Amino acid sequence: MPLIGDHWGACDPAEPRNQRLRSSILIEGAGRLLVDAGPDLRAQMLFNDISAFDAVLFTHSHADHIMGVDELRAVNRATGAPLPVFAMGATLDDLQRRFDYAFLPPVPHGFFRPCLVPNLVAAGTEVTLAGMPVRLFAQDHQVMETLGLRTGGFAYSTDVVRLPEASLAALAGIDTWVVDCFQRGPHPVHAGLEAVLAWVERLQPRRTILTHMSQDMDWAWMAANLPTGIEAGFDGMVIEA
Repeated sequence: MPLIGDHWGACDPAEPRNQRLRSSILIEGAGRLLVDAGPDLRAQMLFNDISAFDAVLFTHSHADHIMGVDELRAVNRATGAPLPVFAMGATLDDLQRRFDYAFLPPVPHGFFRPCLVPNLVAAGTEVTLAGMPVRLFAQDHQVMETLGLRTGGFAYSTDVVRLPEASLAALAGIDTWVVDCFQRGPHPVHAGLEAVLAWVERLQPRRTILTHMSQDMDWAWMAANLPTGIEAGFDGMVIEA
């Protein structure tokens, strides 16, 4: 945010929290798990003073979630080791096709390219990622299936327009939910505000934080109009959950 061409839409350019990079989170527990590596990854790591993490989970293979793969070589250098990455089969296939060099074995003279170790995961399973138990669930993004995740009382759902019943069941009892809300009205592949409000009414999380917002979602408008318990996320936000 803004769109190329300095397009701000409904957003006030004077409000710093309307300046938004591509969606990604770092979960810290027993270890550190990065969720998605978009084209802004380098800036995000520098801004938030992050130099390394233990693993990456890719929710899907759209460009705004994977095009920071080359920046992962800095993590290889910081840890001195290949980096495990986790994704569904179709996502791994796309990653290995588009970044084939990143999945080659390490070479003895240093990490001049990213060095990633692929690990297959599936929705509807619980896996250990970066030392943390993570429950994965399916999300309908219209054009493809994406992964949502839950660890303890925290859940993350980016790039989703519909949630299957099994996934809503997996979200039952959550305390804090970061969820896709692209715009105020309906959208063909992302949740709009009405859909998010209906999910929140059903799931009753204590705290809901909106992410993956378009230029329709102005910070001041959201602060004035979102119901109690629902708030806008912002770059660099730290959540205790």
